[in-house]
Amino acid sequence: MTAPTEGKLNYLEKTLPDGLLVDAAWMERNGYSTSLRSQYVAAGWLVQPVRGTFKRPRGTLTWEKAVISLQTLLERPLVVGGRTALELQGLSHYLAPDGPRVVHLYGREAPPGWLSKLPLQVRFVFHRSQTLFRSDPITRGLTSYAWNIDRNTGQRAEGFEAGAVRAFQTDAEWPLTISTTERAFLEMLDELPGRETFHNVDMLAEGLVTLSPKRLQKLLEDCRSIKVKRLFFWFAHRHGHPWLKRIDRERVPLGSGKRVLVKGGRLDPEYLITVPEDLSAPV
Repeated sequence: MTAPTEGKLNYLEKTLPDGLLVDAAWMERNGYSTSLRSQYVAAGWLVQPVRGTFKRPRGTLTWEKAVISLQTLLERPLVVGGRTALELQGLSHYLAPDGPRVVHLYGREAPPGWLSKLPLQVRFVFHRSQTLFRSDPITRGLTSYAWNIDRNTGQRAEGFEAGAVRAFQTDAEWPLTISTTERAFLEMLDELPGRETFHNVDMLAEGLVTLSPKRLQKLLEDCRSIKVKRLFFWFAHRHGHPWLKRIDRERVPLGSGKRVLVKGGRLDPEYLITVPEDLSAPV
């Protein structure tokens, strides 16, 4: 092995932590040509989980590490949100199982195609964040958890919209960027009634007693979906959460006209949405 090659290998050990992965474009940008990558793979210094991706042989690949790799090394502005973020934050006991594990990702651009091909026992579902919210939760890319080459650790920096996303520590040693409980709840409401059930969301909503009205106010004002905003107020009113009194509804447009969400359901006269008959009265 030549000295320059040895130097590049040492640099790779510092910039590519065990367990995380990168793609061919990242390797190319950092000076690792196709021939050099092939040499590293042949020598066992790198492995390829799927074509076009590379990781060091140590460290088991998990879905969390795959997403962390996208959020940090590959600088993809993706956030773990919706049901997945709620489960991670300890609210899974309110949620009925949803079949095989699904990981909900939110962002302006879809993740690379190789993500769904990785040998992981999960299914990734992508949602365009701008469909639900006007503002991106990430203002300057995921720089808050960029890798510090010198210290070989994650570093914190500015770059998040307050209340939209947070760091979640995983067994992988590096934090995932996930939606806060407030944002994740709105993201889950967006799945009604097609991919979530009223009864499932109702069980979750009942336990949301400690939400931040300040965060909710900002998110609701930023939310594009009339359906989601009406559902939010309906569930909050149904369960009588104290934080509801601290939200200024006058600053949250709810549109006009009726929204038929449940065929044959009862029309709520205040929020003009149809809801299941057995969930019509406040608890």
